[in-house]
Parts: sequence; C-alpha cells; structure tokens
Amino acid sequence: MTDGNPERAYHYAVIRRAIEIIDAAWPEPVSLERLAAEMKMSPAHFQRVFSRWVGVSPKRYQQYLALDHARALLRERFTTLETAQAVGLSGSGRLHDLFLRWEAMSPGDYARRGAGLTIRWGWFDSPFGEALAMGTERGLCGLAFAAETGRAAAMEDMTSRWPEARFVEDAAAIAPWVEAAFGLSGEARLHLIGAPFQIKVWEALLAIPSGHVTTYSAIAGAIGQPRAVRAVGTAVGRNPVSWLIPCHRALRKTGGLGGYHWGLPVKRAMLAFESARAEGAAKA
Repeated sequence: MTDGNPERAYHYAVIRRAIEIIDAAWPEPVSLERLAAEMKMSPAHFQRVFSRWVGVSPKRYQQYLALDHARALLRERFTTLETAQAVGLSGSGRLHDLFLRWEAMSPGDYARRGAGLTIRWGWFDSPFGEALAMGTERGLCGLAFAAETGRAAAMEDMTSRWPEARFVEDAAAIAPWVEAAFGLSGEARLHLIGAPFQIKVWEALLAIPSGHVTTYSAIAGAIGQPRAVRAVGTAVGRNPVSWLIPCHRALRKTGGLGGYHWGLPVKRAMLAFESARAEGAAKA
C-alpha cells in the first residue's frame, strides 16, 4: 500500500539520480540543461518536478546537495541541544505544522524483545523514496527507507529489533500517522521501543529544530554523558523512526555527514529538503 501520492516517491528517484550526477561533477556546478537531459526530461519539466517537491529551483537545490552543505549548516545553523530544549524547540515546532506526541516503552517491556506486542506494518510513498512504517496501538515504532537498501533489507532490519513481536500487515491502521509524518500536518504519535540510554539519545534528537543540525558530541553533553560520543553515535544509528526522530541532523564536528543507517543519499536529501523549506518559510 502507498499513501496515495506516488509522485513523491518518483520525485525522490529523480533527485537521487541528480545527487549522483552532482557528486560526480563536484566542485563544478551542473547546468539545468544537463541535469534535465540526464533525466530525459525537458528543462521546464525538470524545473517543475523540483519546484513541486521542495519549492526551490534546481540551481538552488544543488547548493543544498553540495558536499560542503553540511559544513555550512554546522557554521550557520548549529544549535546546542541545551538551548533548544530550554526554549521548547521540539514537538509541534519541529516539523512545521506536525504535532508529535511520543511515549517510550518501559525498560522491562523492552527487555522482553517485543513479546506480547502486535506491530502492524505497511509500505508507503514518501518524499525520500519508499518507506516501511510500523506501529503499535500507541503509535509509530518504526520508519525505514528502502531507496538505498531495498525492501527485504529494510524489513529484516525492522523485524529483527523486536523478534518476539507479532507482525501483521495492516497499512490502513497506521496510515493516518504516516500521512501526518510526510504531509507535515496533523498528529503523528510515536511509541519508542529501545533501551533507556537509546531513549535518552532519541529524546535529545527530538529537540533539534527543523533546518538545523548538531554534533554527536553535543548530544552526548546534552544527555549528561560527555564522554559517551561513540555510544551516542551507535544509539543515533539505531533510531527506529528515522525522519520523525531526526538522526539525519546529527553531524561530525568537522561538518562531515557521518553515517546514515538508510544510506547517505537519503540523509543528504533530508537535510536539503529541510533547508529549502526553512528558507521558504523565512521568506514567506
């Protein structure tokens, strides 16, 4: 099942190919005409695809996708998590009009590896390619992106996290939360299933404002474990609800992207998508 908007997945496929072309040419810019020709589109059609997807020109979007964009974000839009948490930059303010409500599973329930839990799942179109969503009666507990890994790997990754749970294909049951997540409106509920340390890291990620970034070391400081940078990186990588828990906003101190569980092209597309939306909102 999809969310009824396959055009978004198509747009991501186009952008993924554009990322590869832009990377191969970097640091030289790629003209609109060349990109359009590579996509087998007219320049006007290619321009419309980009505009519908994120609202900026291909030229401007190229700047967001450039290899040094992460460093620019770190210079210009770095936020310490202590400040973000103090002024309430999370929840409804984090994803524009999306209201995010979350609760975590108790450590005892987590230790049972999902025993007694029914998890419903389905495939959905998203702005970043096909997504696998999973949820309990309390909210979404998993969100994976298959554009780089493929469906089978994404499914195996998600189901292995809670091996004793009962998995039922039922996209309709979780569709409202998924539509809110990718439509950036309405309410998306999360049911976080993780170890206590992981939950602390994921809670810190929720405080990073859209269009901003932080570092793994800043996250470690924010949760009171300044020496646990490596452990924080592992917990970030184990985030089960990518995009809504914005692990893509965690960068290395150098401004490098670091890793991303669902593939670096997806991470770069997410950062570029949010940067473009933030610029558009500032101009509105």
